[in-house]
Amino acid sequence: MRSESAVTVKGLCKRFGSFTAVDHIDFTVRKGEIFGFLGANGAGKTTTIRMLCGLLRPSEGVGKVAGFDIMTDTEMIKTRIGYMSQKFSLYDDLTIMENISFFGGLYGLSARELGKRGREVIEWAGLAGMERRITSTLAGGWKQRLALGTALLHEPEIIFLDEPTAGVDPVSRRNFWKIIQEIAHRGVTVFVTTHYLDEAEYCHSIRLMDRGRIIAAGAPEELKKEVITEKMYQMETDQPARAVHILKTLQDISGASLLGIKINILTDLPEQELKQMVLEKMSAEEIRVESLEPVDPTLEDVFIRLIK
Repeated sequence: MRSESAVTVKGLCKRFGSFTAVDHIDFTVRKGEIFGFLGANGAGKTTTIRMLCGLLRPSEGVGKVAGFDIMTDTEMIKTRIGYMSQKFSLYDDLTIMENISFFGGLYGLSARELGKRGREVIEWAGLAGMERRITSTLAGGWKQRLALGTALLHEPEIIFLDEPTAGVDPVSRRNFWKIIQEIAHRGVTVFVTTHYLDEAEYCHSIRLMDRGRIIAAGAPEELKKEVITEKMYQMETDQPARAVHILKTLQDISGASLLGIKINILTDLPEQELKQMVLEKMSAEEIRVESLEPVDPTLEDVFIRLIK
């Protein structure tokens, strides 16, 4: 029976001298899903993805990618996957078509295959008519599409995207995720790392990492319900720093955190009871409350709760 898993990992560990970058992690990625690997910079995401792509040898653990062993079958793995690094990896001094031809050659495509796939990538990426443009002249969003297109030239089973939206504007980020969803809809497994927690909402399954360890696993909505069991409210005041300090001293409030100029409050109190208590306390402290309303928790709230 053919495995339904695109990636399986057990006890994966990577040490650099005395420093443990990835600390004995386990996970499974199902075929055709968008799998999000999330955490702050330095959490171990890139190290993990490089081990899975055969670019870095694990210190311990076992794993398979597209059915091949990450210790012994790294060359076979490379033929089954696409990889897009967090830094734009194409050649700035080549044209769009020259980049496509170069990477198609690296993937071992014949001239006929390259001609067909090259045209498809150009059309898919919205670069038709721009084939002779020097890559360095492209805006960030176009470069991003071109990099993804070259990683898909050989029609891989799994595509690894390492911080693919780092450094691009919000509109390009949103458009890029639409493309990722299209890719997954066609049956390609997408393994994506990001430190933008809002992007995890697009994933079917996620793993949150902190200091080399997986601290949470599941679908985004499941994690919110499991980790944030209280009701959440958001408050705006004219003195947010003072207000959050005061809120933390109140017995019936289990959490208060400052996010920009807004304060997130966690409590089991009914809404009217909470509002009465907070408004009275803030009034006594001469802090003006501009708004206090219930909100849905985000994955950023989940991450903050877990690392605390």
